[in-house]
Amino acid sequence: MLSDEVVREIDRLAHLGGTSRSNLVNQILAEYVDLTTPERRISDIFSAVEQLISSSRELIPFFAPNTQTMSLKSSLEYKYRPTVKYEVELYRSGEDELGEISVIFRTQSAALLSAMAEFFRLWKAVEDKHLRPKLKKELSYALYEGKFVRSIALPERDCGADELARALSEYIQMFDSLMKGYLTGRLGRSEIDGSYGEYMKGRSLYI
Repeated sequence: MLSDEVVREIDRLAHLGGTSRSNLVNQILAEYVDLTTPERRISDIFSAVEQLISSSRELIPFFAPNTQTMSLKSSLEYKYRPTVKYEVELYRSGEDELGEISVIFRTQSAALLSAMAEFFRLWKAVEDKHLRPKLKKELSYALYEGKFVRSIALPERDCGADELARALSEYIQMFDSLMKGYLTGRLGRSEIDGSYGEYMKGRSLYI
C-alpha cells in the first residue's frame, strides 16, 4: 500500500512525463534494480537518434519521453518547399519486427505525388536486390495515399541502443538524401541502386 502523499506525487510526475502511474512506478523500480525496460530502451534509442541527427541541416528530430514514436521533418527541394515527415515507431515487444518507418507527405501537386510513388516502388526494388538476401525474414511495405510504410527488421544479434540508433539514423539520412536527389532529377535509377549498394558495403547490422 502507498500513502496518499506518495500517490499524489507519483501522479503529478506521471502527468508531467506524459505517462501513467503504473508505468512510472515500473520505471522507478526497474531503475532501482538496474533493469532496462522496453520503454527505457526505446527512449534511449530515440535520444541517441536525436543527438546523431540534431546537427543535420536536412532533418529536424522530435520525440516526447515515454512514447514509442519519434518524428523527423524534412523539406523537399521543390516549389513551395513541401515537407516530409518520417515517423519511426519501435515496438515494445519486438518479437518479429523492431518497428516501422512511415514516410508521410502532403502535397496537392499531382506530378510530385506521382514522382514520390515512383521512387517508393524503386526503393522496394532496390532493397529486394541488396537487402533482402541479407535478411532471414521478409520486410513489409505499403503505399497509401500520402504515406509510405516500411517495417524495420529485427537484428539477428543483440544490439545496444547506440548501435541501433546509429543504424536508424544512417538509414533515414540515406533515404532522405536519395529521395531528394531522385525527385530533383539529380539521381536516376542506376545512381539510386549504386548508392544503396555502397551503403550496404561493410555493414554488419541490417534493419
